[in-house]
Amino acid sequence: MNFPLGDLTAIVGVLGDLLAESLSMDAHRALGDEELMDAVRTAEHLGRWVDAARLTLAGEVGRRADSDFGDDRMTSRFGCGSAAELLERATLISGATARERLRQAKCITSRTTSTGGHRPAPLDRARAALAAGRLSSDALATVADVLRPIEARCTADDLALAETELVLAAVGDDTQAPCSIHELRIMATTWALYLDADGELPDEQHAERMRGVRLGRSRRGLRRFSGEVTDDVGAQLERLLDAHLNPRVQDRGPRFTGPGQSDEEDDEHILDPRTADQKRHDALGSILSAAAAAAETPTLGGAAPTLIVTVSADQLERADGVAFVDGPDGQAPVPASIARHVGCHGTIHRVTFGSDGAIKALTVTDRVFTHWQRKAVGARDAGCVIPGCRVRAAWCEVHHVIDHASGGPTDTSNGVLLCWHHHRTIETSGWDIRMGAGVPQVRPPAWVDPQRNWRCANRVLHRELERARSA
Repeated sequence: MNFPLGDLTAIVGVLGDLLAESLSMDAHRALGDEELMDAVRTAEHLGRWVDAARLTLAGEVGRRADSDFGDDRMTSRFGCGSAAELLERATLISGATARERLRQAKCITSRTTSTGGHRPAPLDRARAALAAGRLSSDALATVADVLRPIEARCTADDLALAETELVLAAVGDDTQAPCSIHELRIMATTWALYLDADGELPDEQHAERMRGVRLGRSRRGLRRFSGEVTDDVGAQLERLLDAHLNPRVQDRGPRFTGPGQSDEEDDEHILDPRTADQKRHDALGSILSAAAAAAETPTLGGAAPTLIVTVSADQLERADGVAFVDGPDGQAPVPASIARHVGCHGTIHRVTFGSDGAIKALTVTDRVFTHWQRKAVGARDAGCVIPGCRVRAAWCEVHHVIDHASGGPTDTSNGVLLCWHHHRTIETSGWDIRMGAGVPQVRPPAWVDPQRNWRCANRVLHRELERARSA
């Protein structure tokens, strides 16, 4: 990139005006499909030139901010504490973007040795391909993330060979087309395993050192959940989520259409309005509820690690009532519906306070279904009774059809299986549940069935067999 900075500024100005005029006139809407794809590829190629300029210039900023410059460091001259802060202020990008840009730029930035000699960039072949507009910043990051951690344990020749092959795979040539980022990552990982066959221990030590999970404070009813888990923990969590969310894994058997039943009543036609992220969240809620009730789970204070929700009697029955859950910063307010959800399948402790705040009485109401009752209800329902839901019995909660507070017994004739999501939203989702001759029946909301007809709950194999015989 041997051109004056003034020329670069002028080029960007002219190109920016042309692009802004073209996009403002909606010229792209008149393009045919093939022309649109050509335009997408052209814009991406243009973006690679821009990325190359960004990283090259960011690398020079990082070099001049190095401690080798002493008091003449660029950051000192501009009153910034780091190169990332300088980039952030100059470009108005986020701090995270500035740090990532500097991290990638280190791979393509050459250095001057203490004797005045020239030291090439760590990934000099990738730098050349990037400068030529052929290598994307994503491809650069993929190669760097795999090769840089092992460079101290490999010879320079081996690393150069791996870098050459990976860059060639990413940009392609006359004999082969460029590979995707996914394919490039697999190839890079393969090279790393080949060059650093004994490198598992350092990686394992890094994973053990960096692992962690963080729970943030409650804000508007949500708490930020973040962190990094080891590969085995991540894989186990993925398997559990897949067990909840994969309909192929959870298919309960063949489907039959019985007498008087139309195809429109098929469970498969009932759409789930939740996003994929929301489904994973609700599956995690089911997993945590099941884990808390498991016999193998360690106890807290002699009891299972139970979610504690407190609510006053007058707030409990209100649609806009407020309850409180225990959190790291004390009690956090939540809707009273959460208290009703928890109380439906848990033990209730009713505490009576005097006017001075002293405890006057404590009444414990155990409304938890026994192990054998859960087994029986699970055998009958096989899973969540809401049609279309695929959550299996082992991950469901037992719901009182007639609320315990209204006189509903904790008995199999009054209990049905609901997944964490449907149990928590049963009051607001529009689904109604009743028992008919000991068998649960459900009534869909109007958006599912405008007639709101009562129907059998989610289909179970032995009941389907009877329908097939009747048909």
